[in-house]
Amino acid sequence: MLKRVAAALLLATAIPVMAQGPAPAPASTVPATPPKLIVAISVDQFSADLFSEYRQYYAGGLKRLTEGAVFPRGYQSHAATETCPGHSTILTGSRPSRTGIVANNWIDLGTARADKTVYCAEDESQPGSSSDNYVASPMHLKVPTLGGRMKLANPATRVVSIAGKDRAAIMMGGPTADQVWWLGGPQGYVSYKGIATPPLVAKVNEAMAQRLAQANPGFELPQQCVSKDFAVKAGDRSVGTGRFAREAGDFKAFRVSPEQDAMTLAFAAAAIESMDLGKQAQTDIISIGLSATDYIGHSYGTEGTESCIQVARLDQELGAFFDRLDKDGIDYAVVLTADHGGHDLPERHRMNAMPMESRVDAALTPKALNATIAQKVGMPGRTLIWADGAAGDLYFDRGLSAAERTKVEAETLKLLRAHPQVQAVFTKAEIAATPSPTGRPENWSLIQEARASFYPERSGDLLVLLKPNIMSIPERAVMGAVATHGSPWDMDRRVPILFWRKGMRHFEQPLGVETVDILPSLAALIDLPVPQGEIDGRCLDLIAGDGDSCARR
Repeated sequence: MLKRVAAALLLATAIPVMAQGPAPAPASTVPATPPKLIVAISVDQFSADLFSEYRQYYAGGLKRLTEGAVFPRGYQSHAATETCPGHSTILTGSRPSRTGIVANNWIDLGTARADKTVYCAEDESQPGSSSDNYVASPMHLKVPTLGGRMKLANPATRVVSIAGKDRAAIMMGGPTADQVWWLGGPQGYVSYKGIATPPLVAKVNEAMAQRLAQANPGFELPQQCVSKDFAVKAGDRSVGTGRFAREAGDFKAFRVSPEQDAMTLAFAAAAIESMDLGKQAQTDIISIGLSATDYIGHSYGTEGTESCIQVARLDQELGAFFDRLDKDGIDYAVVLTADHGGHDLPERHRMNAMPMESRVDAALTPKALNATIAQKVGMPGRTLIWADGAAGDLYFDRGLSAAERTKVEAETLKLLRAHPQVQAVFTKAEIAATPSPTGRPENWSLIQEARASFYPERSGDLLVLLKPNIMSIPERAVMGAVATHGSPWDMDRRVPILFWRKGMRHFEQPLGVETVDILPSLAALIDLPVPQGEIDGRCLDLIAGDGDSCARR
């Protein structure tokens, strides 16, 4: 088995385009029996806009998924549209207000350690842990995942999670997963589970090392990408014309390229084969976090040749992945979505009919804001304000007296609410007093979105939301990332949600649904009861026309 897996891994990670078989023809309805394997895929930063832009060109795995139940207007409905909160919603049925994952990082001013920033997938109990040097852990996730619920109902269930990032693997797999793996660096895939590296993972890492040791001359430019092939200057960088050429051994270039997703999918397929997932009496689940789209979006933006090539390669690699499952005869159901959307860099937007796009004023960055407020309240040199960026949660220092705190908050609110780039600032009390939102997510107000992200023990004293045309990366900081996400606006909230299973009849629902609806929808397919009071999502009927897949529960 391992020899066959190793050969398949090397084949799957080869640079030439894989041959694609025809997508299966749509059939009549959802099968009455539960699937034997659930495949839950998150494509990091795969916005609804990006999905729709290239939809007419899909010919592989994405084409197949568009022939199932298509919800092109899915929502990561909360305001904090970052990687960790988004992944925490996909297989828990719960918004960040329930999962406790309010951001990638939050501030804990009660901790004794010097680093007050807490990483969402960090084990703070480890000696010497910090937000950038940590042992990964699911300890901050406050609710069970679908895999956890399946295992509780039937301990024989196998739960596997594989991703390009630790937070993606951990938030979708949960604390009771059997196997959790993510790309840890040039050495390959690692796990927080503390288990010895099994033979399969050793073979995967060996295959990756062989792939990494070979140079990549770059990918051909698909015809649909030709019009995007022009350079854009952002800070000291020029982006928009890349082909992902890299030198042998360049891990960073490997990670920020379609090669990473190909490796992750090859690993997932090999895990399914070697563990015989979906071939026993119970239903198993594997979650797959594909991170390259996000790395590429940050590094190059979402509208250049780089992102265009990535989507084309993603379609091809997913097609090859599904073909392997088909050949193994597995009865599987797929859901594909994203942890958040993304926004292209303002420099290219300004070239393409959006002159109002700009970068955030450096005066709003935490250090500058703190210095300004400290001067205004007569406490120069003191750290009064803690934050992780120019937007999002803002925390007031706990060393302030009640009178000082009142004065600092008043001055901060006055400054921020008058700033032309700020859309809204909400206090902790204002958010806490807002009922949890109900109804379709496209109709929510900003404070309702904020409430969906609010967890009292971790959320800030103020929440700062920038206007929709403001990129939260300042001008002087674009030497690394040129674009980002994290806003409460639709370009970051809207994601596709696609369900597919052999035998489904295609339908498309253009109205808004939430990623928290995924868990109850999948649970219904496998007859797994989930008390409504324990989640925020609702079951989506995946049967076109007569019948209701939710009624099977």
